[in-house]
Amino acid sequence: MTSIKPIRVVIADDHEMLRSSLTTFFETCDDLLLVGEAVDGEAAVALCEHLQPDVVIMDIHLPGIDGIAAMRLIREKCPGTCVIVLTYSSAQEDKQAAFEAGASRYLLKDVSIDELAAAVRACQSP
Repeated sequence: MTSIKPIRVVIADDHEMLRSSLTTFFETCDDLLLVGEAVDGEAAVALCEHLQPDVVIMDIHLPGIDGIAAMRLIREKCPGTCVIVLTYSSAQEDKQAAFEAGASRYLLKDVSIDELAAAVRACQSP
């Protein structure tokens, strides 16, 4: 029997409760593996550059380097990493900026955990 390689995920969000909740969720998934957490944009870029995750789940409103600038750097340094924006902002200009910076998906923080997991898995689908 062949084992399926888990999708390696980094979370970049400055809210500890969200990171903790996602960490707990990822621990229940055989196919999703949380490999790192960042609390600001600079840490997110450094983690992604070091770990080369399959997916980064990122807020666009981060301290220091904001999520949009961090996303540009991640896409430049880690072209194989899929970026999913998870944010509270439904502003059209934020959504447009995120896609221009290289986001694959743009989800609001009221999304269900199943929808987020499906978005992560879809990043790895052919």
